[in-house]
Amino acid sequence: QKRKLHLSPEQCSNFYADQYGKMFFPNLTAYMSSGPLVAMVLARHRAVSYWKELLGPSNTLKARRTHPHSLRAIYGTDDLRNALHGSLSISSAEKEIRFMFPEAILEPIPAGQRARDYLALHVKPTLLAGLTALCKEKPADPMTWLADWLIEHNPNKPRLQYQSTEE
Repeated sequence: QKRKLHLSPEQCSNFYADQYGKMFFPNLTAYMSSGPLVAMVLARHRAVSYWKELLGPSNTLKARRTHPHSLRAIYGTDDLRNALHGSLSISSAEKEIRFMFPEAILEPIPAGQRARDYLALHVKPTLLAGLTALCKEKPADPMTWLADWLIEHNPNKPRLQYQSTEE
């Protein structure tokens, strides 16, 4: 998801509540409320660690020395204005997503045996059917064909039932 918004100083104070009491807190909330920002949700395997790697160190000067190709090294201007924010953990990401996207529905991510059971019951049968159909069809663009097939045959897709009424 992506959303452009302009936070008030009070909203910034709430967002950065864990930083309250630190010397830079007033400057941080003033800067973050000084103009519009773009909030995004990154959805992928190991998203938090992947994003941290792309961001580089929070200190822009250190980022330029140690991670010159990181986003903060490229776009940051100083320690306060390091250009981008990244959640520190999955739990903080969930909290921050709820803050920036209050209408978003966050579902718990199954792990361990629950994840294996879910995959075996819901994902593998649909994927196997799609890959079998792909092999039979042999389309010119197999990736797009499979993506379209999976969308069309999504077992969780809402289905409308029409009842004919005779007058």
